[in-house]
Amino acid sequence: MTIALGARLSIMMFLNYLIWGAWYVTLGTYLTATLKFSGTEAGAVFGTTALASMISPFFVGLIADRSFATERVLATLHLAGAVVLYLVTKATSFPMVYGLMLAYCLCYFPTISLTNSLTFQHLSDTGRQFPLIRVFGTLGWIVIGQTVGRMGVEKSATPFLLAAAASIVMSIFSLTLPHTPPAGRGKRVTVRGVSGLDALVMLKRPAYLVFAIASVLACIPLTFYFSFTNAFLNDAGVTNAAGTMTWGQISEVGMMLAMPFILKRVSVKSILLMGMTAWAVRYALLAYGNSDGKMWMFYAAILLHGICYDFFFMTGQLYTDQEAPQNFRGAAQGFITFITYGVGMFIGSLLSGRALDFFTSTNNGVAVRNWPGFWLSSALGAFVLLVVIALFFRTNAKIETAQTVESAAA
Repeated sequence: MTIALGARLSIMMFLNYLIWGAWYVTLGTYLTATLKFSGTEAGAVFGTTALASMISPFFVGLIADRSFATERVLATLHLAGAVVLYLVTKATSFPMVYGLMLAYCLCYFPTISLTNSLTFQHLSDTGRQFPLIRVFGTLGWIVIGQTVGRMGVEKSATPFLLAAAASIVMSIFSLTLPHTPPAGRGKRVTVRGVSGLDALVMLKRPAYLVFAIASVLACIPLTFYFSFTNAFLNDAGVTNAAGTMTWGQISEVGMMLAMPFILKRVSVKSILLMGMTAWAVRYALLAYGNSDGKMWMFYAAILLHGICYDFFFMTGQLYTDQEAPQNFRGAAQGFITFITYGVGMFIGSLLSGRALDFFTSTNNGVAVRNWPGFWLSSALGAFVLLVVIALFFRTNAKIETAQTVESAAA
């Protein structure tokens, strides 16, 4: 990989995740504090991201992989997304917001797998090079989080406008990316191939079957954090909550840079166990912390994000790529995206919204939330999953850091 190629791929990741981070972190705050949606309604809106993740493999398989160059598909999707994001700022009712957010997510979430597959096609050593490219996506998330926090616009529609502007920039920049022709052109189209179901052959291996089930379950407590942490910190009186939360991405940068060394020395099972332990601990810290004498608990919970996310989700992407048969690697990436960002987060979005309503009471017309109960329920879920992985995920496999990937979208 040349320096110029690495720079272009890094900027692509930076912009793509800056767009997501602009609106995603503060969405729960905007919906509950400004639009006065219930927890169930807010959870349903968050669920549009999961629905889009379940549908996007079909889009990628039918169109991006077979008809158009990847960089042109990215340009088109981001331009359309910019228009929809602008319309979101004008909507105030639940049906309108839900419909527009679903439309936007159908534009945005295919870009996650498209940027991954484009990157994989141009790398020679995924285990070593991919974390160094992907870390720029986290940097983009940090930059926009700090921007939104310092502007003090967490409860307004401004984050959507920032995301729309960045989408236009990304649309233009996509046309400068390395030409990546459709890998599936001329190949027979099947439902199994398009949906990633060809990768189901991997489930015949007991270790990967347990990993797949654990990946779905892990997304449930994950969604509790992403959906409502910003709203919680604002309720707790934390100033610049969005900016404070970017410390999680800062820790993620450090962990991403360390991942090639960790992957070489630590087994996949041990990495996953450490990741789930971090999830359980972080939720306990959120439950018992406050913005006064125990503010350090909030910072500690946020700083655990690097371990929480990278030790489970990045490791999972690389483990899936390594375990997949050579001709099913693209299908395998579509499959893991479908069950995590799709099935797992859809269930998590619905449950987190209902959990928020369960732990909410009304006092003189004002919603009062039992946040400690909310977070302790998340901690319990993470701990149960930790036990499941410890007992049933039986493998000593490590991620190879010198494997050559033919084409992650083939």
